[in-house]
Amino acid sequence: MKHIRNFCIIAHIDHGKSTLADRLLEYTKTITHREAQAQLLDDMDLERERGITIKSHAIQMDYQLDGQAYVLNLIDTPGHVDFSYEVSRSIAACEGALLIVDASQGIQAQTISNLYLALENDLEIIPVLNKMDLPGAMPEEVKDQIVDLIGCKREDILAASGKTGMGIEDILRAIIERVPAPVGDPEAPLQALIFDSVFNSFRGIIAYYKVVNGEIRKNTKVKFIATGKEYFADEVGTLKLNQVPKDVIKTGDVGYIISGIKEAREVKVGDTITLVESPAAGGIQGFEEVKPMVFAGIYPVDTEDYEELRESMAKLQLNDASLVFEPESSAALGFGFRCGFLGMLHMEIIQERLEREFDMTVITTVPNVSYIAYTTKDEELIVNNPSDLPDPSKLEFVEEPYIKANIITKAEFVGPVMSLCIQKRGIIVNQSYLTADRVELIFEMPMGEIVFDFYDKLKTISKGYASFDYTQIGYRQSDLVRLDIKLNGEPVDALSSLIHRSNSYDFGKKICEKLKELLPRQQFEIAIQASIGAKVIARENVRALRKDVTAKCYGGDISRKRKLLEKQKKGKKRMRQVGNVEIPQSAFMAVLKLD
Repeated sequence: MKHIRNFCIIAHIDHGKSTLADRLLEYTKTITHREAQAQLLDDMDLERERGITIKSHAIQMDYQLDGQAYVLNLIDTPGHVDFSYEVSRSIAACEGALLIVDASQGIQAQTISNLYLALENDLEIIPVLNKMDLPGAMPEEVKDQIVDLIGCKREDILAASGKTGMGIEDILRAIIERVPAPVGDPEAPLQALIFDSVFNSFRGIIAYYKVVNGEIRKNTKVKFIATGKEYFADEVGTLKLNQVPKDVIKTGDVGYIISGIKEAREVKVGDTITLVESPAAGGIQGFEEVKPMVFAGIYPVDTEDYEELRESMAKLQLNDASLVFEPESSAALGFGFRCGFLGMLHMEIIQERLEREFDMTVITTVPNVSYIAYTTKDEELIVNNPSDLPDPSKLEFVEEPYIKANIITKAEFVGPVMSLCIQKRGIIVNQSYLTADRVELIFEMPMGEIVFDFYDKLKTISKGYASFDYTQIGYRQSDLVRLDIKLNGEPVDALSSLIHRSNSYDFGKKICEKLKELLPRQQFEIAIQASIGAKVIARENVRALRKDVTAKCYGGDISRKRKLLEKQKKGKKRMRQVGNVEIPQSAFMAVLKLD
């Protein structure tokens, strides 16, 4: 056990985690020259195309230092704030972390939040300055920032470059010398913490775990503590580039188990595996349940695909434990699911993965956050969907979730960033200069305001220099109203939204104008209205398509033309009563991109 090291790599987006992981795998000869490719651990096409890591990936390396063989278990983690749940799970399976900072960009918001996650779990932090080969690298300034942040010695900071391979051997030596070996009791009953799982269509569900106490053998009966189900361990092994079957996985090591589990519900991330014959007294304290931030409805385009969508979502949830969903139905879209996501990027990725991995084309409704409504009878209702909000006459007040936003940017962009946050109803709490030209701004703002396009706007006004991270701080009372969109007097529940009263008039007008462009013209006139309760606050009309019915009257009496026009008018009126308006998918998505 004293020759095992478990560590993960944490950093902000694009600071070079995956490239550095590639070099570590190369230097330890875990992969042959032929298998090598850039971002080797990112095995999803989507990750390759976007150049981001979405999943944490575990891999085992063997390395010799001073004639002694060591086993290193590396977990490469995502950097985006929407996938921070992946990071928290990876950290639970490690004893040390490489904190990577880009030498040309310095410390960013996500670096700090990931660092705090690691410190809470008492991990040994090894700071690494990456991208030292870039002409724009500022090693001395960035070292000062790291020393201020962690309080380590300057000589503890390693300089490296994932691209050229500089400093990789120093990193491997530092991992072995500084990261503590895992602690656990090999004689105790088995306790193994599940930190990830994947679905394999031939072998069922494969769970990845770290053995905390005891050992797990092939062909024994195991039990999952949280669900209480028992299974037969068909195969256990370690994770190299491919799975390597072993007879036994000992204390402190990371491995996988295949036991023919078919149901996605039976594997919970954070659960503990133990033996049936000599069970452990209880589970390991895993990580807390994920709290989704953004809610949106996902509906199949064809209502017949509902069951298939349910299966696809369950399989996807295995691979991405931060996805939460429950069934719901909508008058406009039929049956579907109400899903909870960690952010807008997460939502976009889930939608893409459903289309790619499961061939499901889906419609996504306008995202929103969950509110708490208090009625006049002192009832407390959780509102995930704007259409669940009680009638204004029965409503006492509504509370909405607030977050603490932590933004780090260059001094020259402080003005635009502040005005953006204040426009989104933010309250500034603190402003501190980290260095001469780097400012940290802390705001308290409503979660609902940052759901749509806050992150994109922040990047635009700061030319890509601002980094953003947030934590929830609870609920506060605010003046919210439900804005309904009606087509020909029929409300479209998928387009309704909860919005602050001060923004509602502006927002309603914009939506009506946008829908006027997007709705195809019909044979009858369509009235688009935005209303709060019974009060209409904005209206646009989509003109009817008309046929020139008077074309065949050449000359003659006006009354003959009038007769034909009246006949047409009656037809249009009747059509309007029976005709229904089809809403194109683009209309649902356009509401997000209103500005």
